Amino acid sequence: MDGFDVYAIFGVDEPPRLILSSPDGWQDSVEIQPCVQQIVVFTRGDWGKRDSVTVELTDEENMPINMGKLTPFSKCLSWETSEDCVWSRGATLTVKVNQVTSDLLDPVLTLSQMECTPECNPTVSVLKECKGKRKRSQGEEEDEVEEGREKENICPNGSGKVTPHRRGKTNPRAGQTRLFPQKDEQSAAAATSQSHKAKGKQAKNPLQSAILDKPSGRWGQTLCPIDPQTAILIGGQGARMQFCKDPIWKLCTEDLSWVPAETLAEGPTPEARIGHTATYDPESKRIFVFGGSKHKKWFNDVHILDTQSWRWTLVEAQGKVPPLAYHSCSMFRGELFVFGGVFPRPHPEPDGCSDSIYIFNPEMAIWYQPIVNGEKPAPRSGHSACVMQGRIFVFGGWDTPVCFNDMFMLDLGLMEFSAVKASGAAPSPRSWHGCAVVSDCSFLVQGGYNGNSALSDTFIFNTVTSSWSSLTLPQLNSVPRAGHSIITMPFTCKTESMDEQEEVPEPAPETLLIFGGGDNEGSFFSDLITVPVKEIRQD
Repeated sequence: MDGFDVYAIFGVDEPPRLILSSPDGWQDSVEIQPCVQQIVVFTRGDWGKRDSVTVELTDEENMPINMGKLTPFSKCLSWETSEDCVWSRGATLTVKVNQVTSDLLDPVLTLSQMECTPECNPTVSVLKECKGKRKRSQGEEEDEVEEGREKENICPNGSGKVTPHRRGKTNPRAGQTRLFPQKDEQSAAAATSQSHKAKGKQAKNPLQSAILDKPSGRWGQTLCPIDPQTAILIGGQGARMQFCKDPIWKLCTEDLSWVPAETLAEGPTPEARIGHTATYDPESKRIFVFGGSKHKKWFNDVHILDTQSWRWTLVEAQGKVPPLAYHSCSMFRGELFVFGGVFPRPHPEPDGCSDSIYIFNPEMAIWYQPIVNGEKPAPRSGHSACVMQGRIFVFGGWDTPVCFNDMFMLDLGLMEFSAVKASGAAPSPRSWHGCAVVSDCSFLVQGGYNGNSALSDTFIFNTVTSSWSSLTLPQLNSVPRAGHSIITMPFTCKTESMDEQEEVPEPAPETLLIFGGGDNEGSFFSDLITVPVKEIRQD
């Protein structure tokens, strides 16, 4: 166990500083001056039986503001004030060495550190670590000290609690609608008080790891099916407007169980974010994650998860694409078609919505813009898009102060937009709704946010008859939600063979899955709803 040290570098001009040296100790802390702009923590020496090193930043009031973990596969962490602006008044860095055994884990303290939401009731019966590589800190938290509570969060370019859409020139920042606020000021104060109490407990001891049995409540995430038995959950934002500390999960549809998956794959995982897209290519068996936002940070990066080798890759793409969030991304013939979304503009000009299409070619690793004809949709974000029969159908969305319920079709052969003239009762204007293909000629639109409240209604659009029809199902219409994920995938179940008396796979009907979202009343969901597609189809 000798010869294992933990070092830190404070600023680009400072030499490495020894923080912890074994066998002298397994936990230590050091003060960080306000002038420090960068922090790098790394290990040196033989890991031996050590499982991980927990690294935690706390502010001058002992409130946790950032945390991460070093492992034998990921031996370095780094933070910058430009990303989180969290230690401008000084901070404390605490490192703790965790052994392979679980003797060091305190279930009581661990439970107090887990983020609980109305639909997430974690237990302390499962305390374990997922082995694998982790290339960055995923526990970033938003600074919520007293003087910061009154600031608005102009998402994806702000730091408070407000609807993530751009501000119109006639819609000032202070007058925006809040997304998922507390029901009243008393409940907001109570939530803040509980948050500070939990942070106080957290600061007494460095963060210890506990694995939940399902994802924490969240909205703005992606759920991406990769085969009939598996879907991958990425990102999201939950209670207290904080980015989820459990950002990547694997859903096993055979028994509807969740497996924490952030450390299952090698390579650099995407930074915490919301409003991104995750698109699966069945030919290459890869997931493409593009864009999104995190506080004041916007992304135009492309991360690829190879589901065969389970390795993340950050693409060094050629061409130009702006940072975008709340856009749509559709896969067609091996290329990604990105439409709409919010993009940042310099202050004081309000952020803008896009009406452009950008195409990413994975084979060439290049972005390009096609020549598009016809009647283009107005700029928007938070809309839905689905590919059917060589066409992309774009519905709804938001461009402050307007919420849309129109629909446009992009012919991918002619690259021509046209407005869809539909009959029947169309969905009301909405954004951040769920959308999924349920047959060869129909797709579903469910829930969303209309600028004032979350919605729970459901509609089916038939592309042959060009008509809308409403759908009433208790599983779909009981709880209003927005920012949720909806996917369809074929289930398989196991049955016992009559001849060999063993379990063999048997195909089951296609099923609709709904996960997460928020109700605009302060609750974030972690429930998983399943609905057989045969109960939805109307064609």
